[in-house]
Amino acid sequence: MHSTCMQNLFVAGTDTTLIMVEWAMAELIRHPDTLKQAQEELDTIVGRERLISESHLPRLTFLSAVIKDTFRLHPSTPLLLLRMATEECETAGYRIPKGTELLVNVWGIAHDPALWPDSLEFRPAWFLPGGSHADVDVKGGDFGLIPFGAGRRICAGLSRGIRMVAVTTATLVHSFNWELPAGQTPDMEGTFSLLLQLAVPLMVHPVPRLLPSAYQIA
Repeated sequence: MHSTCMQNLFVAGTDTTLIMVEWAMAELIRHPDTLKQAQEELDTIVGRERLISESHLPRLTFLSAVIKDTFRLHPSTPLLLLRMATEECETAGYRIPKGTELLVNVWGIAHDPALWPDSLEFRPAWFLPGGSHADVDVKGGDFGLIPFGAGRRICAGLSRGIRMVAVTTATLVHSFNWELPAGQTPDMEGTFSLLLQLAVPLMVHPVPRLLPSAYQIA
């Protein structure tokens, strides 16, 4: 059952939730110390005798930071859908005529070195208590990180999307250790289109790490 589940999970297709989970797992596997820290937090909050539930999420501070930096580093929608300027305006020294169609470069904003030094590095510590971006969220209130957009046109599925990515990633991190095929490392090259996906799907082997009873379905 586990191998079939993992195969279905990582064939991400065009589903943005699965794309984000795949990016999060790729980053964690690339950074074993970060993965270990996430697992230690989950073992403390959840234990090894049961699976994670959505009710645990508010207490998973480190996991939340991991998810935030995944959304920053690898936004599944790098360009927001077309907007139209309803009035003439000026921004950053550019005159925008009324009726101009505009794209918001979410990826560019989240990699702006003025906001995010070493912006290409995976750094969840930014979002931890005491970190430089501890109060930043991904819900459209902080314009330096808007993977779901902002304002009236913000993604309607924002809350559900964040929860699904967090729960799925936490379940995988908590339930299994992860092994790459011998001699391989995750290929972090992405493909840019309407969606930002891993160019080469992540291939890993899950190894159960919880008590056997935790995997039993009632």
